[in-house]
Amino acid sequence: MVLSGCAIIVRGQPRGGPPPERQINLSNIRTGALARRAPQSQPDQKDTPDEPYAFQAREFLRKMLIGKEVCFTVEVKTALGREYGMVYLGRDTTGENIAESLVNEGLATVRREGIRGNNPDQARLCDLEDQAKASKKGMWTEGGGTNTKPVNAVIEHVRDGSVVRALLLPDYYLVTVMLSGVKCPTFKREADGTESPEPFAAEAKFFTESRLLQRDVQIILESCPNQVILGTVLHPNGNITELLLKEGFARCVDWSMAVYTQGAEKLRAGEKSAKERKVRIWKDYVAPTANMDQKDRQFVAKVMQVVNADAVVVKLNSGEYKTIHLSSIRPPRIEGENKDKDKRFRPIYDIPYMFEAREFMRKKIIGKKVNVTVDYIRAATSSSETSTIPAFAERTCATVTIGGINIAEALVSKGFATVIRYRQDDDQRSSHYDELLAAEARAIKNGKGLHSKKEVPIHRVADISGETQKAKQFLPFLQRAGRSEAVVEYVFSGSRLKLYMPKETCLITFLLAGIECPRGSRNMPGGMQVAEPFSDEAMAFTKELVLQREVEVEVESMDKAGNFIGWLHIEGVNLSVALVENALSKVHFTAERSSYYKTLVSGEEASRLRKDKIWANYEEKKVEEVVHVMEEKERTANYRAVYVTEITDTMHFYTQDVETGTQLENLMETMRAEIAAQPPVEGSYAARRGDYCIANFSADGEWYRARVEKVQSPAKVHVFYIDYGNREIVPSTRLAVIPPAFSIRTLAAQATEYTFAYIQVPQDEDARADVVDSLVRDIQNTQCLLNVEHSGVTCPHVTLQFADSKDDVGLSLVKEGMVMVDVRKEKHLQKMRSWSFLSHVLSQLNIWRYGDFRDDDADEFGYKLKK
Repeated sequence: MVLSGCAIIVRGQPRGGPPPERQINLSNIRTGALARRAPQSQPDQKDTPDEPYAFQAREFLRKMLIGKEVCFTVEVKTALGREYGMVYLGRDTTGENIAESLVNEGLATVRREGIRGNNPDQARLCDLEDQAKASKKGMWTEGGGTNTKPVNAVIEHVRDGSVVRALLLPDYYLVTVMLSGVKCPTFKREADGTESPEPFAAEAKFFTESRLLQRDVQIILESCPNQVILGTVLHPNGNITELLLKEGFARCVDWSMAVYTQGAEKLRAGEKSAKERKVRIWKDYVAPTANMDQKDRQFVAKVMQVVNADAVVVKLNSGEYKTIHLSSIRPPRIEGENKDKDKRFRPIYDIPYMFEAREFMRKKIIGKKVNVTVDYIRAATSSSETSTIPAFAERTCATVTIGGINIAEALVSKGFATVIRYRQDDDQRSSHYDELLAAEARAIKNGKGLHSKKEVPIHRVADISGETQKAKQFLPFLQRAGRSEAVVEYVFSGSRLKLYMPKETCLITFLLAGIECPRGSRNMPGGMQVAEPFSDEAMAFTKELVLQREVEVEVESMDKAGNFIGWLHIEGVNLSVALVENALSKVHFTAERSSYYKTLVSGEEASRLRKDKIWANYEEKKVEEVVHVMEEKERTANYRAVYVTEITDTMHFYTQDVETGTQLENLMETMRAEIAAQPPVEGSYAARRGDYCIANFSADGEWYRARVEKVQSPAKVHVFYIDYGNREIVPSTRLAVIPPAFSIRTLAAQATEYTFAYIQVPQDEDARADVVDSLVRDIQNTQCLLNVEHSGVTCPHVTLQFADSKDDVGLSLVKEGMVMVDVRKEKHLQKMRSWSFLSHVLSQLNIWRYGDFRDDDADEFGYKLKK
């Protein structure tokens, strides 16, 4: 005997009488419960109907097992004597497993909560269930399974256009059927018993009567909510539901459209056609976007900001910014009066699932082009003392898609938003409203997000903006961390931002280092402070580049107000450098201590030459004034020992301080030992311009500290070895992340760039190459004595002496006729310049071999020798 889809009664062979019976319940699976009548002794109880696929599971077992010989094993026996186990078709356990067959046909679900991972039989049940889901078998069938099978019927009466009485064949049941998904105008019964038809009610009834009354049809019985049978009537000539909509006799209804099995999009399309033609009940219809131009109804825009998980700020092709609200959805809300009155309310962190919803949208669409289709314009509302509805400005509500994905639908399916319910006559809704409802139903069924029974996620985010004491505590951690990940939450100005630090779970105010950005307007005690020129442009530039983007920050220090100061990088771009290069900021003197100083200065020089933006009215100071100041400065000699490591083709050279040489040797030895113990994974490092890393030098195969200068391709990455001054192009497979213990915070970059003071580099390439070759032979990889004479635009100008003889390297080049003395007015250079001229013109060495090649005075032609 089969009791249900997961319970059977078995008995053995008769021996001298009827054999004993045993009830075996299939373990690890669950099937639907069969219908049960309520006990007559309990009148308050109601009959319970069959659960989905309960009867089909029972019939499956009945046809398979009745009268057959089976083998069973008992796995568990409860205290009440109920036995659970496995049943096999045949005399031993090699036969067909009945539980597996039920699961495979989609007639049973697996009880996964009691499954052990080391049991292969239980694991196989899970695999079979996944296969049934993928194949959409049984209860996993979309659209209602066996309930969608048409039933033959005869229409006996038409009450109105969308309600009929039908005689179901061959059982001759007379039932009232309401058409799924639609509603026609009806006949209202007045108090005196008379009926008054709504507009077009009689026409709709006649339309249905003339096509269905006393006709043979087929009916798909789709649902039975509140004792009302919903169905679809199919006639050989077509579907009456869709015809009523196309002819303007009916409108779509949301509550019953979900059970319509022939495709809700067909109903919406029919209603849309009738609306566009303005037929019958739609004769006075006005579309929500009827007054908008086509270019304003549908356009492509770039997402600049995500606002509270239900709206985005987009940038149009015209450069204008516009706020777009997602149609027909509602973001997560806080229930009741749960707001803490003692602390500032932050919706993004304090409302459950609001942060997850915002992050989902931010990662999906921020900075990307999206398609916007405006569905309706929500009129502005004004609040009043008697009304609880807050005031809202006019809202543009639209469907936003990217790559064919509806963002609102994705949010709802994740359980990060809910669908707004409308009055039936309210057409201001999403053009994909049915898809939103279906997505919400899936989220509820799967317990996603807001519909989950689990505890809501809590985000304890500390806001230390302006909290000086808290900021002081965080500062050492951020400094030691080097580059830290962050998300830009807000942009106050071009150089002032609010950052969310995911690892530290805190909010900080961050100021860009090394630049002086135009200030915006501010409320001051003495009144409104006027904004400096180009402050708005600087803020717009920063917003477009980094707002709500994932960035990396290097914190160097903090100010008295608890604001952190440092460098911000996004996709290899230093924001301070970008502002300077775009003529929206000036270089601040504090940048001189930074490794980014040269880049900042060169960027500022380029924008100054363009006379762009803040440099539009710039007038360069005369050089003579600077020279005059330099003349008055006395020369000081303070030589220190250095080790020359690299000489460039432009006669610049790099040195290491001898004093810190031991520290570098120890660091390199320890670093290489650690790398040998834990080699980096080849190809795991993604190089980005400006990053510090370690590089495998091609000449000796050893690892050195380096900085990425340019990423031409994964196979061609330009690196600069920060401790030696040489450069190389290497594939990214020979690069790796620098261990934190060996970063520049542990030991600063040891290679310092210099150039020779008081000498002129030859313009001729061959002559300059001879000088470089001579320097490489004489001083590269040797110890020298160095004295800084004066600062330069890109690097200090120095004099260099041989360590053993104390002879000046630059002067030796002059004596050999390889370079000329720079034309300067320092007194100690006069003797050197006159001696070099006389000796080399007479000896005709190197560049003087053709005599004096310099310009002469030519007063008669108005020319003077440059002094």
